[in-house]
Amino acid sequence: VIKCKAAVAWEAGKPLSFEEVEVAPPKAHEVRIKIVATAVCHTDAYTLSGADPEGCFPVILGHEGAGIVESVGEGVTKVKPGDTVIPLYIPQCGECKFCKNPKTNLCQKIRITQGKGVMPDGTSRFTCKGKQIFHFMGTSTFSEYTVVADISVAKIDAAAPLDKVCLLGCGISTGYGAAVNTAKVEPGSTCAVFGLGGVGLAVIMGCKIAGASRIIGIDLNKDKYAKAKEFGATECISPEDLKKPIQEVLVEMTDGGVDYSFECIGNVGVMRAALEACHKGWGVSVIVGVAAAGQEISTRPFQLVTGRTWKGTAFGGWKSVDSVPKLVTDYMSKKIKVDEFVTHTLPFDKINEAFELMHAGK
Repeated sequence: VIKCKAAVAWEAGKPLSFEEVEVAPPKAHEVRIKIVATAVCHTDAYTLSGADPEGCFPVILGHEGAGIVESVGEGVTKVKPGDTVIPLYIPQCGECKFCKNPKTNLCQKIRITQGKGVMPDGTSRFTCKGKQIFHFMGTSTFSEYTVVADISVAKIDAAAPLDKVCLLGCGISTGYGAAVNTAKVEPGSTCAVFGLGGVGLAVIMGCKIAGASRIIGIDLNKDKYAKAKEFGATECISPEDLKKPIQEVLVEMTDGGVDYSFECIGNVGVMRAALEACHKGWGVSVIVGVAAAGQEISTRPFQLVTGRTWKGTAFGGWKSVDSVPKLVTDYMSKKIKVDEFVTHTLPFDKINEAFELMHAGK
């Protein structure tokens, strides 16, 4: 058993608490990882807020991490102690019907137990003050050591800077993949990206790499426009400055609507606007943001009858074990940006400050 520091969420709506936790050794087909760096994501904040129907407490949150394998359980063959890895919230077992189907990346092998906050055998590897602590998204990267299933880990280039590539564990990969895998943006196309946080910037990057000729960024926070333009946005607009609904303005600006739109917020009203901003006949709108529990989307069916397509994406459609090492290689060879997404680097014990900065849009 390893004793280490972790940021524990004892209950919903309260700041994370710094605690000494015990991390049990990995069982069969499990891997224990020393986490070197982790990022914070709105998904962690969503669960912490209490709005997540799958949220269990007390829990160790975090799902954008990178580290070094400390030890492995029986039967683990893909990684060994000392390997540099990224934990994966969407695993890839290679055996289930989802993994065998090229149309999806949603491996279901450990979905039920992962959703319940436990390892595949139904138990937790974390204890604190004599209490069992739940796992989160199969990763729990807000701990100096964590245990994950062996199908939930990608071995990456040992030379990669872990404080940067941890972001490929969720946000950047999700946005980039939404553009290149899910939407399959084509050269010369016109795109609209709703929400210019980390995921939205990654979508813009993907649209630009795919050769889009016009990329319109949409956000209420104008402080985000300069960064969006650095990533490839050709123009940025705020719905608050407009006299008409944003979808009507976009349709006018683009001679009938955009070819591709992306919702990177998790707001069902914006999801509707993003669809309705698409061009008749061929427009595709991708939902990337995660809406709160119980929310529903609506539009007039005629929007779809007249040729628009509504899609969603999880982790950008990447089959995780196969794709994450390649994304790291693409970053190392300067094909994709990662460093530019990092605004602040804080010590682990300032994690609550990191959440405050995120909520402030900074």
